[in-house]
Amino acid sequence: MDFMSKPKVITLTYELRSGSAEGEVIEIAGKEKPAEFLFGVGNLVPDFENNINNLQNGETFDFVIAADKAYGATDPTAVIDLPRSVFVIDGEEAADMLFEGNMVTMRDQNGQPLQGKILEIADETVKMDFNHPLAGHDLHFKGEILNTREANQEEIDHKHVHTGQDGH
Repeated sequence: MDFMSKPKVITLTYELRSGSAEGEVIEIAGKEKPAEFLFGVGNLVPDFENNINNLQNGETFDFVIAADKAYGATDPTAVIDLPRSVFVIDGEEAADMLFEGNMVTMRDQNGQPLQGKILEIADETVKMDFNHPLAGHDLHFKGEILNTREANQEEIDHKHVHTGQDGH
């Protein structure tokens, strides 16, 4: 069955590693807490969808997506120095968010949210990396399809799976 013809809700387990089956573990979604997502609406890396397309419940997968087909190469222009004044809220520096390694949501010139990682804090500037955390990584996925169902119209319209009592 070609899933691409109709959006589906897919429940699966997976282990994501950097580069290969022996690479660093990035994320695990096991049977106790599987991943559930909307398939076929453009939310996922296209090569991920292509690799699990046509798999049925109980089937397994094991594939690598090259960095350029996933989140791209690391872009050096996405690492920038911001003035520390950007982190002043109501006249005070937001010290609770200013630490190396912290992921901070910022806004671009159009008001769109951007996730950035604080790399370094200097006297006058904060160096941030706005690359996707998986940019520059080949991605190795290994897992199993647990369940598939047709997505309902509300899920398709909202582009995410609705679960729970409130539908989200």
